[in-house]
Amino acid sequence: MKAYQITENYNIETLALVQKDYPKVLPHQVLVKMSSVSLNYRDLLVINGIDNWKPPVGRVPISDGVGRIVEIGSQVSSLVVGDRVTGLFLPNWIEGKLRPEKLTNSLGGNAHDGLLQEYVVFGETEVIKVPAFLTDDAAATLPCAALTAWHGLIEKGKINKGNTVLIQGTGGVSIFSMQFALMTGAEVILISSSEEKLNLANKMGVNHLINYKTTPNWEDKVFELTNGSGVDHVVEVVGSDHINRSIDAVSFDGTVSLIGVINGLYGNINTAKIMSKEIKLQGIEVGSKEMFERMNKAIEARQMQPVIYKTFPFSEAREAFHSLQAGNHFGKICIQF
Repeated sequence: MKAYQITENYNIETLALVQKDYPKVLPHQVLVKMSSVSLNYRDLLVINGIDNWKPPVGRVPISDGVGRIVEIGSQVSSLVVGDRVTGLFLPNWIEGKLRPEKLTNSLGGNAHDGLLQEYVVFGETEVIKVPAFLTDDAAATLPCAALTAWHGLIEKGKINKGNTVLIQGTGGVSIFSMQFALMTGAEVILISSSEEKLNLANKMGVNHLINYKTTPNWEDKVFELTNGSGVDHVVEVVGSDHINRSIDAVSFDGTVSLIGVINGLYGNINTAKIMSKEIKLQGIEVGSKEMFERMNKAIEARQMQPVIYKTFPFSEAREAFHSLQAGNHFGKICIQF
């Protein structure tokens, strides 16, 4: 079977397309023929060998994808051949609160091969069925981007009608955050440097749009739009010192969900403002299978469609990663087998 592997040079151009043996299925495992995968910023960190995300040479990248079960082990009871499933980003986090042991073996990272290969073996508990109405590309976007957004806003954020939510950018997690916020009836403010992307967000139901290139002090505009109170919840995707701008934009007793580190892994944070405004600064690490099940029910009930920016064929995987790195996407980038 065909697979892409990371080489010792750690960059997109040197991703190697190789032939691997077909995997064997143990009694509590299933074999999935992959149909589509979707890309996350984390995949770039892995491929480029950045910090804790640096994997061993030969790692197969990508955490998110969907396929159909083509073989089941002798002890598998909850799944059958033909089921369409996606793997869990954190296969050990089934339920309850996050613990160190639940954070291990994330797909496509430094500990475990990912999904950019034609066939993948999963443990019976390490997959979840996806809503039938979604296309393969749409279903492939759920494990990381969608679940992270759901975890931050719905599970921990508990936003509802009447709340105001600030969304930064138009990448995968940001667009899912926008969709979930609108689903609850919350008022959404979205910032982007692209008028085209702002117009697309407007067509999806966002009424308050800020171009941070033409309005560099966008925090002031946020306060104007919220009558001087700030937003109830900020989806922070930039990280580093940029968190201070979210601290300025959020209301007293508001929440900042840190879900991205695009601008760097470290920053100088104004802790005094966090204290004086009684802000909740919460880190969000994807989510559990239990959360995934609740999210799937909500998506199915509302017939919510993930936003796909572009789909590349398997043979153009490197081009897909370059597209992600360029940052021009609105929604998710996929690779189809």
